[in-house]
Amino acid sequence: MRVLLVAALILAAALLDRRETRAADTPADAARREGVVAHVGPTRTILVRELEDRILAMPAFQRATFGDSAAAIRHRFLSDVVVRETLLSLGAEADGLGQKLPSAYALDRARSSATIRAIRARIGPASSISVEDVREFYQANRGRYESPERIQIWRILCATRDEAQTVLDLATKDASPKTFSDLARDHSLDKATRLRAGNVGFVTEDGASNEPGLRVDPAVVHAAQSVHDGQLVAHPVPEGDAFAVVWRRGTLAASKHAVNDVAAQVRDTLWTARVKSETDSLVSRLRASKLRDLNQALLDNVDLDLAGKARPHPSAADAQPLEQR
Repeated sequence: MRVLLVAALILAAALLDRRETRAADTPADAARREGVVAHVGPTRTILVRELEDRILAMPAFQRATFGDSAAAIRHRFLSDVVVRETLLSLGAEADGLGQKLPSAYALDRARSSATIRAIRARIGPASSISVEDVREFYQANRGRYESPERIQIWRILCATRDEAQTVLDLATKDASPKTFSDLARDHSLDKATRLRAGNVGFVTEDGASNEPGLRVDPAVVHAAQSVHDGQLVAHPVPEGDAFAVVWRRGTLAASKHAVNDVAAQVRDTLWTARVKSETDSLVSRLRASKLRDLNQALLDNVDLDLAGKARPHPSAADAQPLEQR
């Protein structure tokens, strides 16, 4: 029953989220839509508007599975879907499932997911984002879509020119990654790269590397630019108070993507940002108006050492924010 209840709730939320926008109802039509089609149990009612909106939200091919006439569709959808869901919900209430942790988690997730889907529907699809918005974002973030040439450099930083020349001679004699790696380990002053063959990553002309926290003197890059991929620079390169043995390992060519080439990517980025902004804004408003009596002292006493303790708990997926699923 739990599985059926949760599935019914999620299906209902999905269909309601897809509800079509109706034209303004006349008073007579508004009254018609508030009519009660059926009573279920002592408190539940099924209204015309609930049945009508859910049927209209379905695509035609799905609607046709309920019958070959409007009357058949109405009767079967009421009996097989809406009444069934309502009865299952009443059964769940009678069993107290909403108060039991696994079901409570599932119900909360279904409601939260429905809220996020409603936000997405209100924002509209990514394809609806205007060309003007795409171009504005592209101009403000050109660095994401254009990149200069980058050279992969391995370099051994030595204390003196003589030491650097000795290392260069040994590397030239056996220009293999293993030899260079051994020489870097034994001689390089750069603790960040000495155990990784002196690899400073792919470097731009100003010495910035794609590896976080790494940067070299632009003189090293200029020296590497004077040789071809796979070649060692023929002389030690001054780098501050030290001298570098430089090996150009490869090249990433400069790239530039026009706005039309990345329009779909930009729209996805903007859409994701808008959904997050709307969701965060809603959560902030609800937090300000709904969250109260937060007891930090009790929170600090929550026991997270569950080893060997048979306690029900949510799965890892339950702990993941809904908008990331």
